[in-house]
Amino acid sequence: MIDYNEFVEAFYLQSGIDLKLYKEKQMKRRLTSLAEKHGFKSFMSFFHAMMEDRRLYDIFVNYMTINVSEFYRNPGQWKLLEDVIIPMLRSAKKDFADIKIWSSACSTGDEPYTLVMILNKFVPLDKIKILASDIDLAAIEKAKQGVYHERSIKDLPLEFKNKYFSKVNENTYKISEDVISCVEFRQINLLADDYPKENDLIICRNVLIYFTEEAKYMVYKKFNLVLAQDGILFLGNTEQIISSAKFGLKPIRTFFYQKVRDVRE
Repeated sequence: MIDYNEFVEAFYLQSGIDLKLYKEKQMKRRLTSLAEKHGFKSFMSFFHAMMEDRRLYDIFVNYMTINVSEFYRNPGQWKLLEDVIIPMLRSAKKDFADIKIWSSACSTGDEPYTLVMILNKFVPLDKIKILASDIDLAAIEKAKQGVYHERSIKDLPLEFKNKYFSKVNENTYKISEDVISCVEFRQINLLADDYPKENDLIICRNVLIYFTEEAKYMVYKKFNLVLAQDGILFLGNTEQIISSAKFGLKPIRTFFYQKVRDVRE
């Protein structure tokens, strides 16, 4: 398939999603696999089919955004958040309800719900409000339902499983409605849309690895602008910011960065 660039341009005009900001080799491989699976011999024939079939379009967006998520992924990082970062945030604000938290690229909700359960160790659920966003509306809808396969919660501490989940059937669990009510879900494209402002904590884990260096640079600058002073950025275990100072950030723990100044140039 040689019409990849034509596909990228056409898809951008229709959707506003710029695939040039994703690593080309990975995206082309995934797109080729998906198009061939559905019987298409060119990218543009696949594109035209997507424009006629919303279901196929949704399949592509879901596949493109690589929704791989699970509760309490990389437990050591969540433990560090609980033991160090959350106490820092609490000490900076008199009322925890004033702390603004954004879980970006939240996929099917595993991450923001993990955060709610951890925060509930410190404050009541009715004091917790998290904004969670993703580009994929299908993932957001699944998050709102709060139903998960047992493999998604395999790393959760037993206390969380017992307190917040009920068994639906042999392999499926549903999270408490009290936890779901703590999270507001919104569709946000990190590469195109405006970001929510004045965040004390931004979580963006295991998505930037799929972006080009140009796209990462843009996202880090935008994160700086919407972090409150001394706000914290929490990245995934395969992501580190080289020369974080140029983005007005300083590393405070592995994969945790604190805003120290505005970067507007």
